[in-house]
Amino acid sequence: MILFKVPSYSLIPGDLMYTRLSKIALVWAVALFVSLVAINNLMDYESNYRFVNHVLKMDTTFPDNAVMWRSIGSPFIHHAAYHFLIGFELLIAVLCWLGGYRLLKAIKDASAFNEAKGIAISGLTLGIILWFTGFITIGGEWFLMWQSTIWNGQEAAFRVVVIIGFTLLYLVKADEDQQA
Repeated sequence: MILFKVPSYSLIPGDLMYTRLSKIALVWAVALFVSLVAINNLMDYESNYRFVNHVLKMDTTFPDNAVMWRSIGSPFIHHAAYHFLIGFELLIAVLCWLGGYRLLKAIKDASAFNEAKGIAISGLTLGIILWFTGFITIGGEWFLMWQSTIWNGQEAAFRVVVIIGFTLLYLVKADEDQQA
């Protein structure tokens, strides 16, 4: 006995539909991830604030390292940096959600789909900038986060950069309509 029948139709014949849908799904997967990161930072502000605080203070790096002059002890700057990170995460999330929606609206036509990629590309690019420049470069190298066994987020940041980077590379691959 069949309870319900799923209609079998396709907006685009062949593999083109699956490719475009997979691009949308990956952009939205990044949007969901970044949304959860931002929500967690807001809902558990103190726990995640401690990470920023310790990285900027450099208080868990190697003792007597030669660049401790880079450390920042001001709680005001710690909070400002953390608010900036959360705002940046929210911007990335919004761009990826909106970018995926624009892609979905343009899914039927390759040219329109290619033209609709801009917002998603912007969101993904900003994601790479945040996790690569913010965490790996500034946190990891400027504030020597790599020296900390407790407050080192470089491996996690690298994973995020790779996932977003592959998503971006896949998305920018030009889509074409199927030839008859």
